Amino acid sequence: MKALIASGSGHYADPWHPFPETTPELSAILTDAGFDVSVDDDVDRAMTHLEGVDLLVVNAGDPWRGEGGQPASAASIDGFTQALDRGIGMLALHCAVASMRDYPHWAAAVGGMWVPELSWHPPIGDVRVRMLSLPDGGEVHDFDVYDERYSRLQAIGERHVVAEFDVDGERMPAAWVRTHAASRVAVDVLGHDARSYSSTGHRDLVARLARWSTA
Repeated sequence: MKALIASGSGHYADPWHPFPETTPELSAILTDAGFDVSVDDDVDRAMTHLEGVDLLVVNAGDPWRGEGGQPASAASIDGFTQALDRGIGMLALHCAVASMRDYPHWAAAVGGMWVPELSWHPPIGDVRVRMLSLPDGGEVHDFDVYDERYSRLQAIGERHVVAEFDVDGERMPAAWVRTHAASRVAVDVLGHDARSYSSTGHRDLVARLARWSTA
């Protein structure tokens, strides 16, 4: 199975998320899960090289808030759309729910988006993640992680929430899965920095989401 990580740089980078730290962690998790992993730190270019890729992983920020850069080209948008139509597996991490805003099918594919001025998160800290279920039917265990808790994300379409955390007494989704076009899509809103991936439970969740997306 071939996995391609589109990692934030340029106008897909931001001052808050250290993609050069988190992308190697993701690469290691996916390699251990049996994937042949490559990384492209040009997100838009990556979308033109999805032929033969089984799993697209997006670990990138909001291009509309970044400096410089050009809107995504028609070739990039078409490449992503064609990959969805053929059934590529997809895994979106953390601030990827605020990314790929030039791509008309991105928000519909991931099933949720960060809404500026409305979505928010409490200060980063220790988080207890409650596992609900996974479509692979395997056993699940709650886990602890040092991370941010994204809250008030805009839900788009139906999704199956597989993990959640509490924010001010309200349950918020930490991860979900869904299908879009012919593709299986998994979203994990954890993963702010490398400390998140020191959690064995979180690493296991990422691996299982990736395997489900390409099953």
